[in-house]
Amino acid sequence: MKPLSFLLLVATSYHQCEALSAPTPTTNSRRDFLQTAVASTIAAATTTATGAATSVLPSAVANAAESVPATNSAAALKLPPIGLGAWAWGDSLFWGYNPKNDNDLKEVFDYALSKNLAFFDTAELYGLGRSESLIGKYRKESCTTKEDEEKVIVASKFGALPWRTKREDVVKACEASVKRLGGKPIDLYQIHFPNAYANEAYWDGLGDAYEQGLVKAVGVSNYGVDAMRACHAKLAERGIKLTSNQIQMSLLYRWPIDNGLLDACKELDVKVLSYSPLALGFLVGKYNKDNLPNGPRSKIGKQLFEDDAFDNLQVIMKDIAAKHDAVPSQVALNWCIAKGTIPIPGARTLKQAKQNLATLDWTLSAEEETMLDEASSKVTGFITREYTILLG
Repeated sequence: MKPLSFLLLVATSYHQCEALSAPTPTTNSRRDFLQTAVASTIAAATTTATGAATSVLPSAVANAAESVPATNSAAALKLPPIGLGAWAWGDSLFWGYNPKNDNDLKEVFDYALSKNLAFFDTAELYGLGRSESLIGKYRKESCTTKEDEEKVIVASKFGALPWRTKREDVVKACEASVKRLGGKPIDLYQIHFPNAYANEAYWDGLGDAYEQGLVKAVGVSNYGVDAMRACHAKLAERGIKLTSNQIQMSLLYRWPIDNGLLDACKELDVKVLSYSPLALGFLVGKYNKDNLPNGPRSKIGKQLFEDDAFDNLQVIMKDIAAKHDAVPSQVALNWCIAKGTIPIPGARTLKQAKQNLATLDWTLSAEEETMLDEASSKVTGFITREYTILLG
């Protein structure tokens, strides 16, 4: 979902492409440009995948990273059982971002910090760098001690856009992300989605960024079983651990369970970060057929609310929530946790952050998990792997 939402944003914000070092498109229209990029992304996402730049960090930091064995450093990265996704922090097209609400986002950041759950997932593509810049700004303002700084964990991502085909592209983009995030090494740096033809170069770039001390650990996102195994093996040749695979997973998107991806991650000891665990907000209980979200999500909602199986799932979620004095969104997040993943729900308000992080106050019983498994497996009205609804 996220890669294609960004491509939609690029089509709308065409003049900003230079911010990501993109060449000026020579196609006849913005639509042609978008279709070319989308085709490349879908091709890579639905098939299996088979030079050093100057560090922007102080030399002492870079040298320290080089002096520590890669496997030891990567293994030291500890992630909390839940994080917060910052896709909406800057995305005006899909999420209606408005700078006037930046104070609300600051409250989210500060609350997560106060709960020792300040794990934020962002990307250079979110708001074309705006999301990273906000996190860097809030960290500088709120972390007044070294102890506070160490509580903040940031994961970001390299956008595997069609014109980026070299390992140097990864390092250059990583340097830019480090600057936007405040000049500190990125805790977890990921390839946002596979490219149709440059994946090995990206993996080399991840290794370069790690060895230069730009990042503490590396991962991938939207990778299938074969691509993940290939990346894992490639990095292992350099003694670098593939720490994570960030994938879409929710009660409405069960592909990682059904196709063996979740099992493969466990086999390789690769942490799973489940993005869109609330299924674009459709598992919160806020929307119905008469109250649909604005923007691209409205088309998804129209189809989803025609599915009787989704109505049944919602009833079960509400019943479970009532038993735990909770809300439906916490049921959805606890289901992801029960599957061994780290959900990273979005949060734009303090209320959302409090509800999301309070998920850890209780757990699903085995019976409740089974009920959710059975009900969710029957829902067919959500999105396909190729996200064709968004492109329609």
